[in-house]
Amino acid sequence: MNNKVELEYNTQQELLIFSEYGRNVQKMVAHICTIKNRDERNKAAQAVVQVMGTLNPHLRDIVEFKHKLWDHLFIISDFKLDVDSPYPIPSRAKLESKPEKVDYPATKIRYKHYGKYVEGIIQEAINVEEGEKKTYLVELVANLMKRQYLNWNRDTVNDELIFQHLTELSKGKLKVKENFTLRHSSEFVMRNNNVNKISSMSATGDGSKNKKRNNKHRNNNNRNFRNNNNRNKN
Repeated sequence: MNNKVELEYNTQQELLIFSEYGRNVQKMVAHICTIKNRDERNKAAQAVVQVMGTLNPHLRDIVEFKHKLWDHLFIISDFKLDVDSPYPIPSRAKLESKPEKVDYPATKIRYKHYGKYVEGIIQEAINVEEGEKKTYLVELVANLMKRQYLNWNRDTVNDELIFQHLTELSKGKLKVKENFTLRHSSEFVMRNNNVNKISSMSATGDGSKNKKRNNKHRNNNNRNFRNNNNRNKN
């Protein structure tokens, strides 16, 4: 009497196309391909699609999830299944086609610490008609450039350097008035430090800790105040 049990190992079986459906679904799809009667084949395919949807209920949240299940059915069959699908049957060529290459922006940024948007603002400012509005806009751009410079480079910068960069980026078309001075570097540095401090507190949760510490201190003061009042009354 031979009691030897033959075991099946995944390494000895066909590769799973979609592991989320399991090997049994893949075997059922392979069996459907062997059914000769088309009507029975269609019924079996619809039944398997129902099973696939039951095994993955999260797919119901996807738009046209039925369409997705039918596409997976044909992919599992290696595009050999010949049944009537309520949706266009996918093709191997479309599935294996590579996406179109997305070209990286080739625009060169003269000064990276100012960024592309500052250069864009400068180009827009060039097109503004001469007048008080343009003068005010140029002054705003210059202060913005100084802020960006201090944010990425150092703690201080000469205003003349900012004016030089403004002239260079605008190709000599934008200039500030004589005797115009930018905001002091300390204002930008302090503002940048405050923004970084708030960001770090939000990331580490220190803000909530400080709030709890302040509340605890306030409660202790209130308790001491009540105790002193009771002691004076006695």
